[in-house]
Amino acid sequence: MEETDWRFKIAHREAWIGVGLALFNFVWWFGFAYGLGSRPVEEYSYIFGLPDWFFYSCVLGFLVISVLVIVIVKFFFIEVPFDEEEDSR
Repeated sequence: MEETDWRFKIAHREAWIGVGLALFNFVWWFGFAYGLGSRPVEEYSYIFGLPDWFFYSCVLGFLVISVLVIVIVKFFFIEVPFDEEEDSR
């Protein structure tokens, strides 16, 4: 039986990290959008002219997930060669 290429292990790990980031982004967005956004409109607070639920879910959420993606790609992802040469690892 042929041994699985080491690059698949890295690809699977990085794919699961991507799934985790996507789930975190969704939970962040959903929590703020429906958590704060389910109040009556008269009770909304505003940040920079935007309702607080929108600011936290969309604006701040975008900034947080962008920083997380940059940090994770920089420190946790590994550059993998695409050539077919046999590398021993």
